[in-house]
Amino acid sequence: MTIDPRLHRQVAEHRYPLLFATISGAHLYGFPSPDSDFDLRGAHRLPLAEVVGLFDRRETVEKSGIHDGLEIDLVTHDVAKFFGLLLKKNGYVLEQVLSPLVVLTTPEHEELKSIARGCVTRHHAHHYLGFAETQWTLFRKTDPPRVKPLLYVYRVLLTGIHLMQTGEVEANLVRLNETARLSHVDDLIVRKTAGPEKGELDRADLAFHEREYERLRGELRQAFEQTTLPEVPAGSAALNDLLVRVRLQERE
Repeated sequence: MTIDPRLHRQVAEHRYPLLFATISGAHLYGFPSPDSDFDLRGAHRLPLAEVVGLFDRRETVEKSGIHDGLEIDLVTHDVAKFFGLLLKKNGYVLEQVLSPLVVLTTPEHEELKSIARGCVTRHHAHHYLGFAETQWTLFRKTDPPRVKPLLYVYRVLLTGIHLMQTGEVEANLVRLNETARLSHVDDLIVRKTAGPEKGELDRADLAFHEREYERLRGELRQAFEQTTLPEVPAGSAALNDLLVRVRLQERE
């Protein structure tokens, strides 16, 4: 994917220095519609005066709307918050820091990617199981049923299974399905990428997709039981060292 120069401009206008900014959402997952927005995610560095000061700090910065002719949803966390999330079973931040769709990077981002791979644990399966349940509930509530939330269900479950089996973070459903070989997933991706963001699904297929949802949940639970991934993340000391160095950069 070629990065639109307008995304670079949006990132350059961020109020704080960024360690990185990447693209998440449907573009990362491999099924953007022609009218999909751009989900930008990253980590920023608060100035020391805000970190040690009395007043509330801007740990999270959000910006959404139409900018430069693009629909953008930008969310970044301060480095301390972002690093803390990496030490929890949070698949979102793993996918963001390791996203191959990079809008802005730094040497610290490269170091962070290496550390993040050591933060993967077997308990990330719980994140993907919970996320899949949330997306399935959302899918079942939509009337008429829509393709997008169903694709999120498949993406989340296949990402979790792949992570437990290989230790590698892969968020792109097209690549995940090269292994899973689910023809109905390929069909859904074609419908999503060729149609509108709110494309609808045939009700006659609901029972089939419910069986697939339960089957893949079972596969993810089994992968969790069989994985050799560690119980706890290994990157806490390295993250602490990187955080201190990032904070002190302002004084150099």
